[in-house]
Amino acid sequence: MTPTTALLQTFSSADAVDLAQVERSGFVESRHVGSAVVMGPDGEVLLSLGDATTPIFPRSTLKPFQAAASLKAGAPLQWDQIAVAAGSHLATDEQLESVRSILTKVGLDESALQCPRVDRRGRPAPEGDSGSRLHYNCSGKHAAFLAACVESEWDTQSYLDPDHPLQRTVLNTVEEFARETPALVGVDGCGAPLAALSLTALARLFSTLGASAYNIQADARLATVATAMLDYPEYVHAQGKANTLVMEDLGVIAKLGAEGVLGLATQDGVSVALKMLDGSGRANNLVGLELLVAVGALERSRLEGVVDRLTPTITGGDDVVGRLAVSPVVEAAAAQFAASKPTTEDNTESEERG
Repeated sequence: MTPTTALLQTFSSADAVDLAQVERSGFVESRHVGSAVVMGPDGEVLLSLGDATTPIFPRSTLKPFQAAASLKAGAPLQWDQIAVAAGSHLATDEQLESVRSILTKVGLDESALQCPRVDRRGRPAPEGDSGSRLHYNCSGKHAAFLAACVESEWDTQSYLDPDHPLQRTVLNTVEEFARETPALVGVDGCGAPLAALSLTALARLFSTLGASAYNIQADARLATVATAMLDYPEYVHAQGKANTLVMEDLGVIAKLGAEGVLGLATQDGVSVALKMLDGSGRANNLVGLELLVAVGALERSRLEGVVDRLTPTITGGDDVVGRLAVSPVVEAAAAQFAASKPTTEDNTESEERG
């Protein structure tokens, strides 16, 4: 028998926890298992659920940092262009025009893109239809890559090669802000190199990103990306979609990634990084926002009406018969965190004793 080659792998179900559950008619019908970490602005881990140290592929949650690397390499991007480069767009007319404008500015067109061809809905183009690379949700990132290459006089044919100077700049940028060396560099769905990092490192990236928004003392390029995402959220995802809603209504930077990954960050630098182990993202926004509430980074009253638009309704016929809810594990972690915080009375007593 030929021995099986050992694969690097993310955390297992034994090291994950229940993060959310579907309740139907008083019965827990399904569970979403994963890991999550909440980090404070000083880099302190405030809450950790499951395994936050084993590498994951962050997927598109890395786009803000890839966009920052493109700016560092000279990409001449303006606000909506930066937001679409940092986002996963849904090929609206405005988004496509923004991507085109990036290419046009450096004398290129859609044919220079090397992301997959898809139809307008982001699905593989049907037989007999060549589709469009422009419609792929990562085309903004790829256009920014190309713009950086033109401005730096780097080859535009090999811009996805991990050894290309642009991709080395991207990896160095990710390492700088993650303060972690990637476990490996794989290939993302769009064909770009993809660093594997721990959830703790991803939380550190988002903590820095959130604290950079509107901050003239932060890294200039990361501040520009963070500010553009918040000012032009409709280019990061789309009107009515999760990331855009969270940024518009709550002022929290939000970026989804494929296979159940999500990064959130407040402008105070409190962040959440999470991954659902089965790759589903339907409970991610609920869990991530509840974790921000749990550590006092977001007021619960601000979630009213927002979470309802971000989570599916559990129906039976025409009636609502259940809900998607955070798990008892998350509730217990939140209660434990609250109990560990000194109260105002405790602080007063400490000052008097001092």
